[in-house]
Amino acid sequence: MRGRYVILSLIMLVLGFLVAFSYQLTKEKQPESGISSEQWDKEYETRQLLIKQEERNAELQKQLSDTQEKVRKIEEDLKNEKQLYFNLVEDAEKYRMYVGELGVKGEGIEVTLEDSSYIPEGENVNNYIVHEGHIFKVINELLISGASAVAINGQRLSHDSYIYCNGPVVTVDGNQFPAPFVISAIGDPAVLDQALNIAGGVVEQVAYDNIVITLEKKDEIKMNPLLQEKKS
Repeated sequence: MRGRYVILSLIMLVLGFLVAFSYQLTKEKQPESGISSEQWDKEYETRQLLIKQEERNAELQKQLSDTQEKVRKIEEDLKNEKQLYFNLVEDAEKYRMYVGELGVKGEGIEVTLEDSSYIPEGENVNNYIVHEGHIFKVINELLISGASAVAINGQRLSHDSYIYCNGPVVTVDGNQFPAPFVISAIGDPAVLDQALNIAGGVVEQVAYDNIVITLEKKDEIKMNPLLQEKKS
């Protein structure tokens, strides 16, 4: 009888050991967080989707940056084109002003050329009156110095104007004018005045030819378009 109890005790001891061992083995196989293998698979799949989405976001961000750069270049090109067109319009207006198609006004200078008031006895009168050469000297110096428009006794000059002397009068584009000759020029008065009065310049040369020359700075000079003048 005692032998049966001993055998039964041994069997119970072994059974308890097996149960304990099985529990311990099952515990070690499960994740420490207590998440099942199915949940673990779902979490892994979700992480993979997030990684793919992040990669897609990075790709889209690069596409956006490239597109923004293209837009910036287009805007820069448009800006340059706008500036180019503005410059062309500005140049066109300037050239129209130079050829006399536009009326113009602005500060400038007036140069008056007069015949000498004194002619010594026995001297040639032609050596004491204004000729086209004197007018040309003044006009050329004014244009070289930046004058944007020039007129003689109100007759505005164009790119194809002609001037010639006929005795005591000067003909400008078919219109005759007697002395004194007032040459008006629109431009920087200080620059134009300095250019004419430079040592050995136009003022000294004209005065040496017995011509009376005076300069006056003007706050505003107005000149009509040449087309308007031809109609009148």
